[in-house]
Amino acid sequence: MLERMAIKNFRVFRELNVEKLGSINLFTGRNNTGKTTLLEAMFLLSGAGNPEMAINANVLRGSVNGNGVPAAAPLWKELFANLDVSKAITLAATHRSLGELLLKVEPGPLQEVTSITPTNGNEGPPSATTNLPDERSLSFSFSRQGEQVTQGSIRLSGSGLEVSRPMVDVLFPATILVSRSGSAQEDARHLGRLRRKKRGDLLLEALRIVERNLQSIEDNSASGTPMIWGDVGLPELVPLPVMGEGMTRIARIVLAISSTPNGLVLVDEIENGLHHSVLKEFWRVVEAAARQFDVQVFATTHSFECVQAAHQALVDPEGATGASEGVRNDAFCLHRLELLDDEVRCITYSADAIAGAIEHSLEVR
Repeated sequence: MLERMAIKNFRVFRELNVEKLGSINLFTGRNNTGKTTLLEAMFLLSGAGNPEMAINANVLRGSVNGNGVPAAAPLWKELFANLDVSKAITLAATHRSLGELLLKVEPGPLQEVTSITPTNGNEGPPSATTNLPDERSLSFSFSRQGEQVTQGSIRLSGSGLEVSRPMVDVLFPATILVSRSGSAQEDARHLGRLRRKKRGDLLLEALRIVERNLQSIEDNSASGTPMIWGDVGLPELVPLPVMGEGMTRIARIVLAISSTPNGLVLVDEIENGLHHSVLKEFWRVVEAAARQFDVQVFATTHSFECVQAAHQALVDPEGATGASEGVRNDAFCLHRLELLDDEVRCITYSADAIAGAIEHSLEVR
């Protein structure tokens, strides 16, 4: 579990420190304050220096072609604050069991570049040689407890993408879910694995938050494509996507948690597709699944109702499921990203501060 994180020179963050992280973390803030960027940073860190993480479509937003390859090397500049590749990206975190972790990302080695300065004299133009970073490549260095563990690189050459990937065990897995990501086939595969472990009821109970008539679920390929189907009392089973966006959203989040044990699940705009009336039950399901699989959850939201429901389900004694079921008052952390003096800062609210803000309808989104 990550206990704190510090980010430098990554996208909108010249420097951001998140000093306290809980089991479940909800990030709020106005547009362009870096909520999604924060999830991307955690996703990159989880790769332990794997350079392929930097060209994941969920990190290099819209800047990859159909084969997952950057359309042009300068697009990598988007990863750097103010597009300034002279300053390395550093992602540092304290992990409860792994200790101090640090990922450094920077352009490839310096290359000599010769420039010509025209003159008015009869002599030939003088030349000047300078060293500039190779913007067509990125290097990745990952350290643990101050000692380098891996080093990798990625380079865009005339023949395509060249990747030097370090051989390293995944220290902690991570799954990132952005809006409308995922596929029905992948959902079915995740459910199949969950059912083999005899834990399929976890998803069934979660989906009943929205569809009370749901009697059973199964993964099959009767339509020619693997998909999740549900029995809602009709003469035939119904595909999960037909049941609505909320059902698919809950399924993907719960399945992501169950398929990422001892890792991180990162969810952008977690409330998408869900009516406010089911959010409290939804958060209870998320907390129970995260506890069962020892998963740390990071999510973003713009919804006041989502914040209120999370507080009621996970913190408020009258709304929470109670200590007997394992809900701890320190399990939930609410963070707000704010732009102050041209710098993004993170404000972490105490449980009392959240309660007061909700009571007085103060802005915490």
